[in-house]
Amino acid sequence: METLVLIVHVLVAVSMIGLILLQQGKGAEMGASFGAGSSQTVFGAAGATSLLTKITAWLALIFMITSLVLAVYARKDVAQRSALVLPASLGQAAPVAPAPVAVPAPVPAAPAPLGNGDIPVLPGTH
Repeated sequence: METLVLIVHVLVAVSMIGLILLQQGKGAEMGASFGAGSSQTVFGAAGATSLLTKITAWLALIFMITSLVLAVYARKDVAQRSALVLPASLGQAAPVAPAPVAVPAPVPAAPAPLGNGDIPVLPGTH
């Protein structure tokens, strides 16, 4: 059922895009009033505008309804998935941190022997 609603939703969206692009803007009315040929259309001078507007309004209503139905389906899907995951995690014991391990203290390095003028001498260069 969810797939059917999704298909209807996409088809309505594409149809709305097409119908909106077919409609004339408000600026086109001035040219039509001077005889631009809109009175020779299939629907008459004002018939096409009102019919396209009504169809677009119905498609917009169907689009909103399918959007709400898809949101309800998505919410149910999330609720079912969380219901499957939560009981398994609630039944398990909480993880315990490992016991601390004693780390030996670092051994201090022997100071370098000093040569003339308190400059360290490299080993083996005496």
